[in-house]
Amino acid sequence: MKTIITAALCGAVTPKAKCPALPITPKEIAEDGIRCWKAGASILHLHMRDDEGHGTMDVNKFRETVNILRGECDAVLNLTTSGELNVSDERRMEHVIELKPELATFDCGTLNTGDGIFENSQSFLEKLAKVMIDNGVKPEVEVMDIGMMNACQWFAKKGILNAPVHYQFVLGFGLFGAPATPQNLCSMVDKLPAGSTWSAFGTGSAHLPILYTALALGGNVRVGLEDNIWYAKGVPATNEMLVSRAGRLIKEFGNDVATPDEAREMLGLKK
Repeated sequence: MKTIITAALCGAVTPKAKCPALPITPKEIAEDGIRCWKAGASILHLHMRDDEGHGTMDVNKFRETVNILRGECDAVLNLTTSGELNVSDERRMEHVIELKPELATFDCGTLNTGDGIFENSQSFLEKLAKVMIDNGVKPEVEVMDIGMMNACQWFAKKGILNAPVHYQFVLGFGLFGAPATPQNLCSMVDKLPAGSTWSAFGTGSAHLPILYTALALGGNVRVGLEDNIWYAKGVPATNEMLVSRAGRLIKEFGNDVATPDEAREMLGLKK
């Protein structure tokens, strides 16, 4: 059995001061992505940071990073559509239209994060789905709470999302997302429509328990400094360290680490 490793390189929130290994500039993000690809990551999940280190949807930052990566590796690129709060729908989608990545995120609902509202209205999601379909981009449907499974299935029933859907289970997101427990992941997986593909991760200290559970349930895994900045208690992580460990655990479990082209075949992507 093949298992896909996604590397989530920097996210939009964690400050560089808290994690010195966090890549910030397009060049740093691309170089870290190449290291992760060499270590076994077949998908690179990309956020961008502005010149002050804050999350941004600046299409120029995406373009610079994507151009470097496309010239140096064959990893599947998965671009976020949610890297900056309180911006227009158009700003969240313009890089998808221009760069046409193989994957982009589709966050299937609005969530109270505790320090703000992570807004994904029905009207925005309908527009985003159309943009993805029109540009040959497969949605990675991010599910942060169990109710979002119902929303995703409604979008699929209406033909707004094309089946089979690829899910990314996001456990431990903010104060109000589903807690990162093996029980919650099992419950989400139980609700998957037949033929779906999926991956999962837990934030912070739940990183390894959710990785182990995903392997046991036959899913794929995501690791990276966006989700967890520690390799072990008191030991700071790098993206490459987290990808390398995931690869070792996959092999110890008895699976093989999927190559980028194997990941494309598993997810129904066209290079």
